[in-house]
Amino acid sequence: MPPETSLGADYARALAAKDFARVAELLHPRVDFRGLTPRRNWAADDAGTAIAEILQHWFDDGDEIRAIEHLECDAFADRERVGYRFSVHNAEGDFLVEQQAYLEPRDGRIGWMRVVCSGFRPVDG
Repeated sequence: MPPETSLGADYARALAAKDFARVAELLHPRVDFRGLTPRRNWAADDAGTAIAEILQHWFDDGDEIRAIEHLECDAFADRERVGYRFSVHNAEGDFLVEQQAYLEPRDGRIGWMRVVCSGFRPVDG
């Protein structure tokens, strides 16, 4: 049974709300953040860069995250795994976006994170 609250679940909920102030609270200032999307590798070594140059690019002002369709968390050795799926609407239509992440805490915040993203997958109908 996944925990009701964890760093990963809190992160996914904050990202879905595009509450980047809350994301900043969850990320360690010196987070080691790496991401992989269908067309690019992303990297940041601090929370400000991870938010401004990665997360706000992945979900920009034109992307309305309407719902968290799926959220699951689990412990894996010394790391946490979180998977989440968002319903997203933008000028191009309706999409599902799924991400899987592994994270490691540092000082009660996310200090190391690796995220793999499905990209924006069109929803038929």
